[in-house]
Amino acid sequence: DKRNGDDIWAKAFQKEMMNVGIAFEILAEGQRAPVGWRKVTGHLIFDVRMTLERKARWVLDGHLTGVVEDISTYAGVVSRESVRILLTYAALNGLDVWSGDIRNAYTQAPSSQKDFIICGPEFGTENEGKVALIRRALYGGKTAGRDYRNHLRECMAHIGFKCCPADPDVWMKPAVKPTGQTYYEYVFVYVDDILVCSVNPVAVMETLGKAYRLKEGSIGPPTQ
Repeated sequence: DKRNGDDIWAKAFQKEMMNVGIAFEILAEGQRAPVGWRKVTGHLIFDVRMTLERKARWVLDGHLTGVVEDISTYAGVVSRESVRILLTYAALNGLDVWSGDIRNAYTQAPSSQKDFIICGPEFGTENEGKVALIRRALYGGKTAGRDYRNHLRECMAHIGFKCCPADPDVWMKPAVKPTGQTYYEYVFVYVDDILVCSVNPVAVMETLGKAYRLKEGSIGPPTQ
């Protein structure tokens, strides 16, 4: 930034630390982590997106933690075949398809692990050296994908959508058109990207927005 005479990287760093702050419970000076909690580490990753936007991400050092004994620790990914079927279904039934992106998806899900860190300088001079309990799923964590997936499933069930047996990342809900014709609304999930198929996708997006923070500029008809 100093060499370029701007603050682009500084803003990317500040934005990430503000967004990821919700994942940590920073304890008072000198206070220790509860018994049974495990000390872990993390670091910042910096990248440049294809749009030339600078991006910073605070991630856990999952490569330094042990193997998790679980069938699957990954987030859900809808199949390409399901997406093709959805677009055909929408065209045949006169439905609209909208897309959206869940903001900082993992940090919106509670962590299933009892991990803590010692705050580094990126957490501010007032917090450096303090113990911080990790309360939310974080990128890089061994169980972060699973924690987010399970939390999303609970939210989808809460708003009345049921999982399709043929594809667990296809969610369906009976609905009625203004003409009185019955049909199914669909929500497809690809990690933190979603597709909504409905007569009124705006209403579905608004309902999802009550459970998850969506990126404002990402909501609308898909462009690709």
